[in-house]
Amino acid sequence: WVVLNMKELRTLVNLFLALCTHWVAEEMTIAVLVDVTTSALCPGQNTCPEAIYLNGIQQTVVGIFKMVILPLMGQLADEYGRKPLLLLTISTTIVPFALLAIDQSRGSVYAYYIIRTFCNILSKGSIFTISIIYAADLVEDGSKRATVFSWMSGLMSAAQVIGDLAARFVPSKYIFEACVSIALLIFGPIYISLFLKETVVRNEQPVQHLPLWRKVLQAVQTRYCSMKNAVNIVTESSILKCISLVSFFYELGTSAINSVLMYYLKSVFGFNKNQLSELSMMVGLGSIFSQLVVLPLLNPLVGEKVILCIALLAAIANGLLCGLAWASWVSNL
Repeated sequence: WVVLNMKELRTLVNLFLALCTHWVAEEMTIAVLVDVTTSALCPGQNTCPEAIYLNGIQQTVVGIFKMVILPLMGQLADEYGRKPLLLLTISTTIVPFALLAIDQSRGSVYAYYIIRTFCNILSKGSIFTISIIYAADLVEDGSKRATVFSWMSGLMSAAQVIGDLAARFVPSKYIFEACVSIALLIFGPIYISLFLKETVVRNEQPVQHLPLWRKVLQAVQTRYCSMKNAVNIVTESSILKCISLVSFFYELGTSAINSVLMYYLKSVFGFNKNQLSELSMMVGLGSIFSQLVVLPLLNPLVGEKVILCIALLAAIANGLLCGLAWASWVSNL
């Protein structure tokens, strides 16, 4: 097992606490959102094609823009620091949930989808990516980083289980109307601003007295050159190119399944938020065991490449099983 020094451990604990609170708050709303959106868009019905279409459109738009936003957020984190970008991305998730806490009518649900789409473009994937970069800054020893990253993945799964547990036992009206989820979402940015230390030392740039249009043009040119260099680095490296392709197709498959899974279960089996959260809990417990126990033990023995292959094979098997389960010729009792 990897041993960290007290400074690394203390800072990582602060990061993990803020992330855990944020992930718990997000997860506890997922099962409830299925009931909220279905009731608003398709009142009196268990199935809601409109909600599935809206989720599909949201996932598509977010996925397209993430290809540009994720590298951009990484560059901004290098230039302006990890802490400001973490504060920005985590704070954006508060607005759409606050809207549903105020009103759950049909119009508010439409507004929620629109605002959540823009917020997800900034935050989805960016929070975890910037957190990984922050942890890499803290843990300089490469042999320790894989274990710390597995801890972070395991923490995400643990937070999801806690969020599902809360969704199972906390009534829906308290999650939104009593602002339980909103309070937890607000806690994250406040805790980060108070206790998280910046790991990037910014170089002071000389003050240039230029017209506003010139400053804007200069910023656009600098950003374009920076992103062009990043694309060149990826395209010229066979390893990075392979990683990008694998990540693209993996996200394409998993996001398509995850966006409609709960609506499918509600439509076919009549699942409510309690049953949906119980199912998510079982999946989360398996993830915790694999990421916090199995991965740290296997990594020194077989290496990251074998673990990645096993994970991708498991994802393929999951997709095939979901495809068989959802096939029209399969009878679901």
